[in-house]
Amino acid sequence: MQNWKEYQSENQDRFLSELLDLLRIPSVSADSKYKGDVARCAEAVKQHMLNAGCDTAEVCPTAGHPIVYGEKIIDPALPTVLVYGHYDVQPADPLELWHSGPFEPVIKDGKIYARGACDDKGQMFMHIKALEVMTKTNSQPCNIKVMIEGEEEVGSSNLGKFLEDNKERLKADVVLVSDTSMISMEHPSIESGLRGLAYMEVEVTGPNRDLHSGVYGGAVANPATILCKMIASMHDENNHIAIPGFYDKVQELTDAERTAINNAPFDLTEYNNELGVKAEWGEKGYTTLERTGIRPTLEVNGIWGGYTGEGAKTVLPSKAYAKISMRLVPNQVSQEISDLFKAHFESIAPNYVQVKVTAHHGGEPVVTPTDSPAYQAAARAIQTTFGKDPIPTRGGGSIPIIALFERTLGLKTVLLGFGLDNDNIHSPNEKYDVANYFKGIETIPYFHKYFAESFGK
Repeated sequence: MQNWKEYQSENQDRFLSELLDLLRIPSVSADSKYKGDVARCAEAVKQHMLNAGCDTAEVCPTAGHPIVYGEKIIDPALPTVLVYGHYDVQPADPLELWHSGPFEPVIKDGKIYARGACDDKGQMFMHIKALEVMTKTNSQPCNIKVMIEGEEEVGSSNLGKFLEDNKERLKADVVLVSDTSMISMEHPSIESGLRGLAYMEVEVTGPNRDLHSGVYGGAVANPATILCKMIASMHDENNHIAIPGFYDKVQELTDAERTAINNAPFDLTEYNNELGVKAEWGEKGYTTLERTGIRPTLEVNGIWGGYTGEGAKTVLPSKAYAKISMRLVPNQVSQEISDLFKAHFESIAPNYVQVKVTAHHGGEPVVTPTDSPAYQAAARAIQTTFGKDPIPTRGGGSIPIIALFERTLGLKTVLLGFGLDNDNIHSPNEKYDVANYFKGIETIPYFHKYFAESFGK
């Protein structure tokens, strides 16, 4: 398939330029002030699909941000791959920590710095460019459908209805997603599982108004102090989550499975140095690779209350808030964990405050069988372009819609990610290596080739 590589080489400057243009669009789905930019980005994705060779492409309205759908069907008798990605991005805050504008992409030391560079515009766009490589060289080996949504970063609340309403149109044999990472370019890997998610917001209320901390301090409970105590109590001395029933359904791995996970290349000293921490932290009895892949977690994502402006204001706040996420592992159910959290948080609240618990979005953990034809096709594709077999890993993040694809469409998913764990997704200075971007475009056509060859065997 030399034509693939030749075509990519001849057009790679344009492939990179087009990605940078896409990154300049601030398609932040969580902030309503960017609604017009999200819509503009959807139209741009649609046009790129058509330019890449899709026979049809359209922007499909939803109750929220639109979904872009396109397809290139070459023979109904051939297998069909449904490619999924998202064009929406996380908010860029805190802006002062960015080295350059989050929506003014720059390339430095071979890395693209911009919000969405890796998550998920850069990775999603690889598939559109790979489709172009195949269509322009008249070598597309199977049917390809492409669905790119605009609400992944806010829970994909309208994707379920879209799937239900379009089951016939979305019929396929497998879902292919690049929204994950690999160990490194030297040690390519494929994630064979993802953790689930339960995302909560809590509100603690004390007095009926903000109070003077001198006049009332020491006599009235401070909601910010109480909230911190309540959150701190959710881990015991072994950093085990102290919510009754939390671990009841956790799937424990065998010693052999745990050994296999820890055989992946990993340097703990390098890991800590890269993060600027002196030591690791986590659940006692598990390694860092296990803590970030096969064990559930509870983390505070944000906490606030009272006066946080410049200078001093001696106030005892009326309210304090926190956002808390829990990553879940196989057999845990997001709704059940949300209910357990709510019941526990309410039960530990002292009577001098009131609490309110709100569940936001959630998603289920998933495991992809490594012996399936689709996974094996991905492994062969990696072997072809990297020259070595990929290492199976478990991803620490969550893509809630993976379980939705299986439940609604009856399809398994292959997680063919080319990002790196240090790409700062969801953080300031998000990046994506140019080499990874081009390697993804080079590798993806081989997945389609090997999947088509294995289909029906």
